Amino acid sequence: MTTALPTSLLLNGREFEYAAIRQYPAQLDVPVNGYEAKVLDFVRQWLTGTQEFNLNTSGSTGTPQPIVLRRRQLEASAARTGDFFDLGPGDRALVCLNCEYIGGMMMLVRGLERNMHLTIVEPQGNPFDMVAADAAFDFAAFVPLQLRAILAADQAPRLNPMRALLVGGATVDSTLAGEIQTLRVPVYHTYGMTETVSHIALRRLNGPETTTHYRVLTGIAAGLDERGCLTLRGDVTDDQLVVTNDRVNLLDAHTFEWLGRADFIINSGGVKVQAEKVELVLDVALAELGESRRCFVAGQPDARLGEQVTAFVEGDALPAETEKQLQILLAERLEKYERPRQLVYVAAFETTANGKLDRASTLRKAGK
Repeated sequence: MTTALPTSLLLNGREFEYAAIRQYPAQLDVPVNGYEAKVLDFVRQWLTGTQEFNLNTSGSTGTPQPIVLRRRQLEASAARTGDFFDLGPGDRALVCLNCEYIGGMMMLVRGLERNMHLTIVEPQGNPFDMVAADAAFDFAAFVPLQLRAILAADQAPRLNPMRALLVGGATVDSTLAGEIQTLRVPVYHTYGMTETVSHIALRRLNGPETTTHYRVLTGIAAGLDERGCLTLRGDVTDDQLVVTNDRVNLLDAHTFEWLGRADFIINSGGVKVQAEKVELVLDVALAELGESRRCFVAGQPDARLGEQVTAFVEGDALPAETEKQLQILLAERLEKYERPRQLVYVAAFETTANGKLDRASTLRKAGK
């Protein structure tokens, strides 16, 4: 039996025919909001063969930078993901990432290139709040905040029948990682960036294939620079060498362990401390004390040490006894210069437009 190819998409619960989108906005006879207009305009550009696309990097580690990506790069990325997950005509994709950024944009491209049924909803905490109760999907991508909200709403049964889930845009903390173990659907943590046209490596988060290492997708050449940072080249980079700020342990030509960002190294008393290592220990300790919440670590000026390791924790201050227990756990698990010398509480962390933690803005908010 031949699968009927989709002739329309669903956007915020309304159906839009591709034939009309090709003529957007001339053939559109219903009002749309700003986000819907941007989605429809991108789909129009794709359907009519636009060859270059302008967008910005995420801005999660610095000021967003403009970048131009060629159509052939987006096509190559979509083909690689589609082949890996065996996505094809008639499969159903939930698109709930911000389509103004590469993660959401590539969900659109994958669907269009593979003739998938696209259900697109404006980004929010729980995307299922915006779709019909009986809507079923084969493939979706979430940021950790969204997946956490879905699981908190006891909606795992809506995830389990899917073929695969992608989680990206931020680290997966220990609490969420534990909850993911209860899911039957294969869940993959992605590694990538705007410059690599979304993910170029994946690691399995649940099931017997769970791993701490990322596997680079076929056709991508991975290497190291003199700092020990990952370099990448392939069709998705238009065969240009992309030098990242991510320190990795390159296990072989296709596998790496992510260590942390080079620009997140804290020089405390001459000892180089990788912030992400401390963040992981802090996150686990908070969870053990029943205080699961977002946190990150940054270097702050110190007259004696140059920089001191400082922990930023979201929410109200911990009770004095809990904070004391936290310090004991950190002292047991971290070296002397790795231990945070100060805990700073921030009512709510700042995030970028696509839901990533904005460290720089949060630090400014905290007066640091």
